[in-house]
Amino acid sequence: MGLSTHVLDTYHGRPAAGMTVSLYATSPAGLQLLRQVVLNGDGRGPDGPLLSNDELRAGTYRLVFDVAAYFRRQGVALPDPPFLDQVPLDFGIAHASQHYHVPLVCTPWTYSTYRGS
Repeated sequence: MGLSTHVLDTYHGRPAAGMTVSLYATSPAGLQLLRQVVLNGDGRGPDGPLLSNDELRAGTYRLVFDVAAYFRRQGVALPDPPFLDQVPLDFGIAHASQHYHVPLVCTPWTYSTYRGS
């Protein structure tokens, strides 16, 4: 299944539909944008996995979740600057043949992640 993500808005108790998520490959030379998506009604990428099995390579990656912009669009009054703006999550892919699911659970003031199934 490649690489997938799922974002849950625990402030409102629902999927984070409409949040923008960017996926980068990382290297000593810098970041390379691989994909940018706006999450669907289920809080997932609209076209399924961010990277398919064929596209996934061993290496390091960064997901950037646009948390503040999402919560502002939901009508949440955030200070300027917000406590959380964009949440970067750096992770490694050791076995490209496996499925990597990287979910985010968030509010305007906290987030958590894990390697899901």
